[in-house]
Amino acid sequence: MTSRPPDTAFDDLERDAVALHALAELDSPHADAWLKTLTDEFAAGAAALDSTSAFPHDNLARLRRAGLLSLTVPRALGGHEANLAQTLKVVRAIARGEPSTALVFVMQCLYHLRLQANPNWPADLKEHIARDAVERGALINSLRVEPELGSPSRGGLPATVGKREADHWRLNGRKLYSTGSPGLTWLAVWGRTDEATPRVGTWLVHRDTPGIRFGEPWNHLGMRATGSHEVIFENVRVPLDYAVDLQSPEAGSGMDPVTSVWMNVLLPSIYDGVARAARDWFVRWVASRVPSGLNAPLSSLDSFQQTVGRIDTLLFSNRALLDAGAAGGVSAAEAPAIKYLISKQAIEAVQLALEASSNPGLNRNNPLERHYRDVLCARIHTPQNDTVLGNIGRAAFAAL
Repeated sequence: MTSRPPDTAFDDLERDAVALHALAELDSPHADAWLKTLTDEFAAGAAALDSTSAFPHDNLARLRRAGLLSLTVPRALGGHEANLAQTLKVVRAIARGEPSTALVFVMQCLYHLRLQANPNWPADLKEHIARDAVERGALINSLRVEPELGSPSRGGLPATVGKREADHWRLNGRKLYSTGSPGLTWLAVWGRTDEATPRVGTWLVHRDTPGIRFGEPWNHLGMRATGSHEVIFENVRVPLDYAVDLQSPEAGSGMDPVTSVWMNVLLPSIYDGVARAARDWFVRWVASRVPSGLNAPLSSLDSFQQTVGRIDTLLFSNRALLDAGAAGGVSAAEAPAIKYLISKQAIEAVQLALEASSNPGLNRNNPLERHYRDVLCARIHTPQNDTVLGNIGRAAFAAL
């Protein structure tokens, strides 16, 4: 597995000092101003990342220097221990600028959110992973999807196998859609043992371990900079105590309620950020476009005013839903509905702008077509729409 490029030099120490001060008071106007600057910086490079599918190393280095990669690590271990509302504020700012960076960041936040509460990890290993994030900005993510299995949320055993040898494990398998893989320090690989009665769990693999390589590159319609490549493991040696949470497949209890709420708020907030960036471009374009036959900007026309009104109403609904989820006003059972509604409304908002802008909106010199490609990716995240709606429907009938 290729090593990541070194972080860019600390060429703006004053700006980073401002960032750290802002993070100390995430609810302050000072933090809002700094996050707005971050949005603008990331937006300036978003088109280049999209066109080349390059991984956003520089963006993540910027977050690393600001201390954001330990945002949800407990304070006792040196992190910020941000709550959901604070984390949402940061994700919104990143996503409005460059959503692929935001997705990698969300995966980092979610992993550290509940790591310390997991009783099936050795305490010293949990602390080591947390302090690596605090001291070096080390990224971690779960690698779960496989070519044959697809998404594990649909059930089934992984084909990735850990075989125990004398004082270590040997791990073999391949994972798809491994978000952040070019920049991860730790790969939390979901697999099964080769025992007669297999157990499933996580093999924690450091990126520098021999036997790791990239396979099929990530080449999707949208979110092209996430580095979600295929990762192949060939006879990768893993220390015995780096295989964690091993249990029978039937014993798996699924996602805990706290993580479920966080995930169903943070993931769709990325695509709400995309929709807001699309809205901003569209409003500026409508206000500046003056057709010769009209001798006035398109913004003077009632039809365009109504279109912007529809877009802003959808985004108002999204903001209300996200704020309610972040404030604790939504249960774990209700949280997937947030993901469903926000994703649906974000897509609709961008579609409205695309339809009204016609050819200019689809011109690759303009960002709107990129925003449209990105926002469509909201549909692929777990839980998918059929699962969300089916569960809600079954719950309604069960309550009779």
